[in-house]
Amino acid sequence: MACVGVFVAYLPVTTVSVSLPAVQRALHASTSQLSWVSDAFVLPMAALILTAGVFGDVHGRKKVFQAGLASAAVGATIALCAQSVQVLWIGQAFAGLGAAALLPTTLALISHVVPDHRERAKFVGLWASALMLALALGPLMAGVLLDHFAWRWVFLPAVPVSLAAMAVAARTLTESRAPGAASRRLDWPGQLTAALAVTALVYGVIEGGAESFTDVKVLVALFTAAAAGVAFVLVERRSTSPMLDLSLFRSPGFTATTLVAMITFLGLIGFFFVLSLYFGMVQRLDTLEAGYRLLMVTAVCLVVGPVAGRLMHRVAPRFMITGGLLVTAGALFSLTGIGADTSFASLAWRLALLGLGLGFVITPMTATAVASVPHHLAGMAAAGNNAFRQVGGALGPAVLGTLLTTKATDALPGHLADAGLKQATADAVTSAVDHGGLGAAAGLDLGPEQGRALGALGEAFLDGLHLCLLVSGTLALVAALVAAALLRTPRRPTTRVTGGEPHREETPAGLTKS
Repeated sequence: MACVGVFVAYLPVTTVSVSLPAVQRALHASTSQLSWVSDAFVLPMAALILTAGVFGDVHGRKKVFQAGLASAAVGATIALCAQSVQVLWIGQAFAGLGAAALLPTTLALISHVVPDHRERAKFVGLWASALMLALALGPLMAGVLLDHFAWRWVFLPAVPVSLAAMAVAARTLTESRAPGAASRRLDWPGQLTAALAVTALVYGVIEGGAESFTDVKVLVALFTAAAAGVAFVLVERRSTSPMLDLSLFRSPGFTATTLVAMITFLGLIGFFFVLSLYFGMVQRLDTLEAGYRLLMVTAVCLVVGPVAGRLMHRVAPRFMITGGLLVTAGALFSLTGIGADTSFASLAWRLALLGLGLGFVITPMTATAVASVPHHLAGMAAAGNNAFRQVGGALGPAVLGTLLTTKATDALPGHLADAGLKQATADAVTSAVDHGGLGAAAGLDLGPEQGRALGALGEAFLDGLHLCLLVSGTLALVAALVAAALLRTPRRPTTRVTGGEPHREETPAGLTKS
């Protein structure tokens, strides 16, 4: 059930990503509005995932698991009926709430059933494989559906899968709580400050890219994010029942994997966002054709993930994660060579290389985060790691979408001039981009100059895409340096005698036993 839960949680990620060009055409959405389609899902996931983990520990993981599936089904139903981009945001937000409930609960269920950290790594590997299966199947499902139906039908598969999982879980799952759950309570001050910090930060980045970073509302948002972040740290340090125990960061393994997760997913989710737009706006591919190309990343990662889980017993996670990130960086840098006419064969090996690198990162990253802390903190560690991962995922479309739009808009006048367009035509294109984003210019009727205008628009988009790929590759290198510097092999479990019986106790590096 843990694998089914994480599958439902991550199914909207690539399903929606490859459908963005279709959404843009149908709803006449700007690039910043498209960023919010992705972030409306990721934001509540990032903001509420820690609370969901604590709620499951205290009130029962089965209840939270069922609530997460129900919220995912409700969100998909709302999106299925959406007639505007604003209603689509609401549906995505409900789906994000469901994912926030499912992610920490599914990992906590694994930790409860499999307390031995070495054996647990195998099951975390299966969990990561289910995550990647959702990312792999999403584009294909969306492509098939969009070939026959309107864009909104891409949300349909999540409804029956969620409802069927709820029915099976009601019969098969047993209720479980964390040890000492009776003494814990929800940390509302921590929850409110965390949610405010994440939301204000992403809002500031998106609106700053769409308007200006000197705009008053953007400056207020970024200041609010900084203040709320400081308040969160102060609140958690003084709380008797913190949402995120800051002592977890004494473990180099947890600190490293948390930073790696945030940096990696910032680049990864942002990469899927801009690459989906490249397939739709530059190469003019339909959703199914784009899905096949993205499958090169997710399918390879899906195959490599279980292998990485088994290798964790023989190869230190430090070397696997660092090596995987270096391969990921190399793949992203190689993608800067793609153009408007790049063939599938030329693109495939680069995307497969990216999937290979990520496959050696995602499974060890999650397993190491959970194994690096005492068993009774495993649920909180899983929730914390996922929370920072989703913060990175929320910032990905915001940051890379902003870079893409800014660079492409700046480069567009030069490409229009190089294409030899009349000044009136060039002014019409730049005005459309300024008011409605890059997609708005693609819908203009420019008569005989249409082809040259679209060519110039594609070249400007490629300038922005190449910048995004350079930034994503650099982020992967930074994550590799963090992993190499901070990751250490955890100490092996020690044995002490209690009441005449041997008792195995995990002692991760950086944390002392209480």
